[in-house]
Amino acid sequence: MAEQSLPNLQTKYREESVPALMKAFNYTNALQVPRMVRVVVNMGLGSAVGNPKVVDAAVNELAAATGQRPVVTRAKKSIATFKLREGMRIGAKVTLRRERMWEFMDRLIMLALPRVRDFRGVSPRGFDGAGNYTLGLREQTVFPEIDFDKVDAVRGMNITFVTTAKTNAEGKELLSSLGMPFRS
Repeated sequence: MAEQSLPNLQTKYREESVPALMKAFNYTNALQVPRMVRVVVNMGLGSAVGNPKVVDAAVNELAAATGQRPVVTRAKKSIATFKLREGMRIGAKVTLRRERMWEFMDRLIMLALPRVRDFRGVSPRGFDGAGNYTLGLREQTVFPEIDFDKVDAVRGMNITFVTTAKTNAEGKELLSSLGMPFRS
C-alpha cells in the first residue's frame, strides 16, 4: 500500500506553525497549540424564495468549489413580508474536516483569494472572540473549479474557520502562520 501524502498546508502547520506558535505564546506542550477543527462554507440564497432552481445551481457550484456535496438549508420560520414559508429551501452549506479542509484552505489562500477583484488582504476584524474567523466573499467565481460560463448569477458566500484557539490573538496568529493574507 502506497503512503498517502499530507496536504501542503497540513505539512506547513506541523513543521512551521506549531513551533512558531509554541514560541510566540510560550506553550510548554505541542498539544496546547491551537489547531484547525473545521471549515464551514455557507451560501444564503434570498432569491430562492421566488425561484427554487437557484438552490440547485448553488449546490452544484458549492460542490465544485469544496469537493464535497453540500447540505440544503431550510427556513426555520415563516415570514410573510419576505414571502417565506417554513421548510423552504433557502441556502446550502458544507462542513469540511481533515484532508478536505486542508486542501480547501490551500486552494482558498493560494488560488481563490488572489483572484478577488481589488484584493488587499482579508479583514482582521472577522474574529468572534473565541478564535474563530469568518470571511465573506462577494462572488463564487473566484474559485477556479467553478466554470464561469455556467454561472447564472453572482452569489456570495461565508467561510468560517473554526479553531481550538481560546482568544482572537491566538486564532489570528494560527491563520497568519498558515498564510492567510490579513490586511495590515
